Amino acid sequence: MTGGTEYPADASDPDVETIAGELLDQALAERRALVQLCLYALDRARSSGVVERLEEGLAGIGVTAWRPDGERFDPSVHEAGGTVPTDDTSLDGVVAETEVVGFLDRGRTLRAPIVTVYTTR
Repeated sequence: MTGGTEYPADASDPDVETIAGELLDQALAERRALVQLCLYALDRARSSGVVERLEEGLAGIGVTAWRPDGERFDPSVHEAGGTVPTDDTSLDGVVAETEVVGFLDRGRTLRAPIVTVYTTR
């Protein structure tokens, strides 16, 4: 028989806490990198099926596409890409179309949508 008995790591051990924290930080950084890679691929995807599949996969981890069509334009959360004139005063200041899809990560903005906004003539 050799040496002493080895005991399992104690979760209150500072070394275990440090390693766990480092692993968590690494996992979160890798998640952010993968999400950004998916957004890059989405922006360049030519197939609606590929876009749909990527959006479904991202939604499965809490990252959702944000298309605010029909919502009131809010410059604090939307980016104006242009305007389109309308004679309907009820549409003034409403998002007519999403030019570039935005994304939310569990409700936190990753990328604001770029939108076209109705303006009355």
